[in-house]
Amino acid sequence: MKKIDVLLGLQWGDEGKGKIVDVLTPEYDMIARFQGGPNAGHTLEFNGIKHVLHTIPSGIFHEKTINIIGNGVLIDLFIFQKEIDKLSERNIDASKNLKISKKAHLILPTHRLLDAVYEKSKGDSKIGSTLKGIGPAYTDRTARNGIRIGDTLSQDFAAKYNQLKEQHFEILKSFQFDFKNYLIENMTFEEYESKWLAVIDNLKNFDLIDSEYFINQALRDNKSILAEGAQGSLLDIDFGSYPFVTSSNTISAGVCTGLGVSPDKIGKVIGVFKAYCTRVGSGSFPTELFDKNGEKLREEGKEFGSTTGRPRRCGWLDIPALNYAIMLNGVTELVVTKIDVLNGFDNLKICHKYNQNGTLIDYIPFETENNPLQPVYDEIIGWNSNINNISTYNQFPENLKSYIQHIENNVNIPISMVSNGPDRTQTIFRESK
Repeated sequence: MKKIDVLLGLQWGDEGKGKIVDVLTPEYDMIARFQGGPNAGHTLEFNGIKHVLHTIPSGIFHEKTINIIGNGVLIDLFIFQKEIDKLSERNIDASKNLKISKKAHLILPTHRLLDAVYEKSKGDSKIGSTLKGIGPAYTDRTARNGIRIGDTLSQDFAAKYNQLKEQHFEILKSFQFDFKNYLIENMTFEEYESKWLAVIDNLKNFDLIDSEYFINQALRDNKSILAEGAQGSLLDIDFGSYPFVTSSNTISAGVCTGLGVSPDKIGKVIGVFKAYCTRVGSGSFPTELFDKNGEKLREEGKEFGSTTGRPRRCGWLDIPALNYAIMLNGVTELVVTKIDVLNGFDNLKICHKYNQNGTLIDYIPFETENNPLQPVYDEIIGWNSNINNISTYNQFPENLKSYIQHIENNVNIPISMVSNGPDRTQTIFRESK
């Protein structure tokens, strides 16, 4: 029996997972998203065109590969339809190879109102939410109030929807939130709700499945499956920099609950990380840079959110944080992305330890918000040359190879792939050592 491989991010998201999934898709029969929602933004680039996916798995551009939205994913019907329409403009009929779990929960229009009011109420302690309704929708799921894709097939869907909407309105009233003047996707609530509800009829064009049975049967039939994660390990609801995290389990354990597979079905765990670090929103970021190097990373890396457009915080690579994510996920191989962003640096730094109140540590302690971690760096000479058109690992400058070797020596996991540009062709498979 086949096992399900996993690909996920090891930092605070935005690691370039979408591109790597796209590159690896020809090796798999199925790609399955297991958590998160439209707060994710997976960017793929090929043939000079940039594609951004929020809910649909990144294997959708390969028509022979089945793509599955798993039960652990949240779906905003309006955003989902926008993705479908964008694909259609590029002559891709997603209904041919996209299947949706009946157990996937819906993000209601009122969830987005709740997200806005909750974030506003936090004041200076705000999380940095994408305001896509993720937290409130997961809250309803946990409180057993949620509405799922399968519910859209029932005759009492309208009653369920209206009942939950009214509950949300009562909460909004308690905050004295003027939702009538709040715009969602540049629309009033009524306009947005109308477009959201209109999508329900379009769901009949897709195969709505009992995904846990479908996936386990596929494994028994020796089909190869890659589970695609969203966000990053350091944003995990349990093990991330709480409370500045997302609302789902972004680590490999989330595959079991997000797709309905047992732990013994997990195969390879491919961890994706940038050659430096970025973060959106609030929360601890030990290696964050506030100087010209930070600005250079942001500009060279085009570090602006694919979902929100917000500028990302930038900093040097953090080995203790990377090792933490590797430990949580049971990573078996690594992929380093955006290493070309470092092309123009004479000197680079990699954090190998933290100084916390005069003590050197190589782990992330519980107490980080009030006891900030000061990074302790190794300095490495940069390669200061353009590597975007290089096609084999041996062609890389020696200083770049030293940078990669330095990382491997500190994490004890092999780096199997190197991404040296945004296009799917700018991907180098490294020979096994």
